[in-house]
Amino acid sequence: MREFEGKKLLILGGNPETTPLVETANNMGIKTIVTSGRHEDPAKLAAYKAYDVDGLDVPGLVELARAEQVDGVLVGVADILVPAYCEVCNILNLPCYATQKIVNVFAFKDAFKEACERYGVHGIPEFNPDDLENIKFPVMIKPVDNGGGVGMTVANNLDEYKRGVEIALANSHKKKFIVERYMRCDDMGMYYTFKDGYCSASCIYDRYTTSEQPGLSRVCLGGTYPSKHIDEYFNKMHDNALRLFKDIGIKNGVLMLSGFYENGEFYVYDTGFRLQGEAPHLLMKAIHGFDQREMLIRFALTGSEGDINLELEDDARLRGKWAATLWFLLKQGKIAKISGLDNIDKDARVIANIQRLHQGDYVRPEWIGNEKQVLTRMYLVCDSKLELAAALKYYMQTVKVLDDQGRDMLLKGFDVDKALELNNPAASK
Repeated sequence: MREFEGKKLLILGGNPETTPLVETANNMGIKTIVTSGRHEDPAKLAAYKAYDVDGLDVPGLVELARAEQVDGVLVGVADILVPAYCEVCNILNLPCYATQKIVNVFAFKDAFKEACERYGVHGIPEFNPDDLENIKFPVMIKPVDNGGGVGMTVANNLDEYKRGVEIALANSHKKKFIVERYMRCDDMGMYYTFKDGYCSASCIYDRYTTSEQPGLSRVCLGGTYPSKHIDEYFNKMHDNALRLFKDIGIKNGVLMLSGFYENGEFYVYDTGFRLQGEAPHLLMKAIHGFDQREMLIRFALTGSEGDINLELEDDARLRGKWAATLWFLLKQGKIAKISGLDNIDKDARVIANIQRLHQGDYVRPEWIGNEKQVLTRMYLVCDSKLELAAALKYYMQTVKVLDDQGRDMLLKGFDVDKALELNNPAASK
């Protein structure tokens, strides 16, 4: 694993979710160089070197890469940086798993929806933002070029709509937004791995979101694997998605589709052509043994993801295991005390815990309604559905967070029994 000893890798973006990618490269003997526009970004602390060149500043990134004589460039966990990553790699003639054609489809929500519909991958029904008389509330208003819930709001009336448009435009570099029907149905994630043109469905799972923050994007509370709708997804949607991926030319990399399931239909609402903040790759490594982070790092330095055989080593049904991610969301305020996480490393069911916030941090008002309000993401792998349910309930009851006034800062978790269909005897195995 030390075959890359001394190689230099420039990683774009310094958010907390990028830190494990940096640490993985460090463990491979690579000299990591992290750059972002925020001096205090957490991933910089793990890097060999850190710079404050913004991840969207293509000329600045190229200058930095040349000055450091890097051997490869890789985007971290940030959709917004994928176009710059592609452009920088092209200028420097370095390996890039994205192409401009792929970027044009996946980097912007409006272009993504248009492409999907051509292949029978349906998006959420939209409204014409200029035809106010025919908009049926509630609606979701989104910037076309941001993710993680940033700039997204729910509008129940015209006044809320006008305010939502202002927020979306303020968070869009293209100054464009879309207006969609607000969906009240099952939420899902479909996670794919690509290697040399072969596409493998690595995870099909159910996601659960909070309803405690009216008017804001419904931030994730966690997910359970595999999805209760996995068979229907493979029967109805999977082949359409494969045709889309093939025709736009995806050969390597990892990609997430986020979607809804309603009355027998699947509606895709978002994508991310990079490692995900919710990190399903951690569950895949624990269950299958291969690490997508290592694959992408290797590709950045060599143009190859290695000798992994996805047909043999990947399995969306998790080899009979049950898994989950558990997110703990915080209300606004200063974190004074966190309990329930101290002995987590001794629990064999918990294969990882990625903590974003710590005692003394302040949860800002603008973080509410997006993934910046996440305290930590916990990853669990169990041998049965009942074992997984017990683990989820234990940590939902055990983890506590108080502010400096002694008030509870945690939002409620999801309904485990409902999520895992434990009230349905036929589905409770």
